[in-house]
Amino acid sequence: MHADPLAHPVMTRVRQALGRPGGPGASPPIPPEIDESIARLVYSEVGLPELFVRRASEMKMLVERVSADDLLDRLVAFLKEHSLTNAMLSDTPILTRLNVCGHLRAHGVDAKRWADMSADDAYEFDCGITEVDYAVAETGTVGIRHRPEHGRLLSLTPFVHVAIVEPKTFVPDLIDLFAALKRDGIGSGTTLISGPSKTADIEMNTVTGVHGPNIVKAFVLG
Repeated sequence: MHADPLAHPVMTRVRQALGRPGGPGASPPIPPEIDESIARLVYSEVGLPELFVRRASEMKMLVERVSADDLLDRLVAFLKEHSLTNAMLSDTPILTRLNVCGHLRAHGVDAKRWADMSADDAYEFDCGITEVDYAVAETGTVGIRHRPEHGRLLSLTPFVHVAIVEPKTFVPDLIDLFAALKRDGIGSGTTLISGPSKTADIEMNTVTGVHGPNIVKAFVLG
């Protein structure tokens, strides 16, 4: 049998020195409340799109504010600018409602919905187009909860990831993000994306696109 380390005389003296009475099995102390005036850097929901655009751009994300009416044309223009001939799309409300898949096909793009693909198919596409569940203004980060209609490979395997950001998805900071994840659940997993994939060697030479997309484009609706 292993002795309880908390019952060791040395641990007893440590507890006494710290003014913590009680022996083995005592309830741990309740952590203090965090002073949000110290932890939070963003206090208001006013101006979140502007802050997100600035922070995301600093992280080398390509960010463009666009109206819902202009989204399809701007999306086609972006794909043509980067010579992208195929794209896979999440089966999410905006992309479905606007029939983005059909619109891209009409403009010569080989577009495919996630529901019509296998996981192996994802590695054949140069671009993944998704909506996001959260956009964190403080850090310029988008968050995606993965689920059957929104597979994780859509944003992880292609060279280019295009993210559609609705105004309702903005949260001020990471405190609000994790509160939202606690409320909504994380799905089969949640990916947080702050610009293109980046890594650095021991000499701190940064390389993009090693473990994920080389280009991340965000269309912010508004």
